[in-house]
Amino acid sequence: MSYYFNKKVSYSFDDALVRVTEELKKEGFGILSEIDVQGALKKKLDVDFKKYRILGACNPPFAYKALQAEDKIGTMLPCNVLVEENEDGSVEVSAIDPEASMQAVRNQSLAEIAHQVSAKLKKVIDSL
Repeated sequence: MSYYFNKKVSYSFDDALVRVTEELKKEGFGILSEIDVQGALKKKLDVDFKKYRILGACNPPFAYKALQAEDKIGTMLPCNVLVEENEDGSVEVSAIDPEASMQAVRNQSLAEIAHQVSAKLKKVIDSL
């Protein structure tokens, strides 16, 4: 089982950021954090790196259910969605598969929540 869903898209990097954010909203997700890896690596290490943005996406009702089912699950939240520009200039969007990441936690209630969130994230990636 892969630990993520991904798709190459025909948008520019900036357009992909906008589109993925819009599609996440349609599925009830908001962006809690945004990490500009390219900028951080340039600032901290003075190295050049490709455009690489990590979006911390959260669906509050599902996050609440997950926290009720397993109080330490916050160590695995929010769901990360990645937008990156590949060496050839193509843009790829990837999202964590919560079902895969939650396999380490043996909690049936959490497994069902992860299944539902996985379906929503897969729908987001498929819609791009």
